[in-house]
Amino acid sequence: MIKLFKVKEKQRELAESANGKPPVKKQSAGELRLQKDISELNLPKTCNIAFPNGKDELMNFEVTIRPDEGYYLGGTFLFSFQISPIYPHEAPKVKCKTKVYHPNIDLEGNVCLNILREDWKPVLNINTIIYGLYHLFTEPNHEDPLNHEAAAVLRDNPKMFESNVRRAMSGGYVGQTFFARCL
Repeated sequence: MIKLFKVKEKQRELAESANGKPPVKKQSAGELRLQKDISELNLPKTCNIAFPNGKDELMNFEVTIRPDEGYYLGGTFLFSFQISPIYPHEAPKVKCKTKVYHPNIDLEGNVCLNILREDWKPVLNINTIIYGLYHLFTEPNHEDPLNHEAAAVLRDNPKMFESNVRRAMSGGYVGQTFFARCL
């Protein structure tokens, strides 16, 4: 049995190589959706997006958040985003690259944000995630923690929590853990 699609594909490759042009890489549905999401971004002035591997590598990018209110006022926090080829049917993988004293971000950079886990839906987009991350800094949530110690301090002693956040952001120890300066 002749496989017509294979024959057709081989003919196309031969034609493209005869033209001297490299074959065009076909974009996945995830890449197309991500391009749309990025073109429609409406970020707050406190957030920036960067493509460390260049604009041709859209599936991996970084977002910087600089909260302008709350406990984390004045800090700079870097997040990496890895987007799956089946995006938006799978949530992006988001990690905080800045070590931070936060109830919803553990010391390895894992982020506890419901829309990145059980509440992810394909109608959500990158803009929604960035606003969700920003909201974590303006309203940390002690009820769904990854860093249980920070959550307990926030719940039981908000003044001590604020002091710990300031010490961590200034570059210092909170308990046995050292935090690099992020102000």
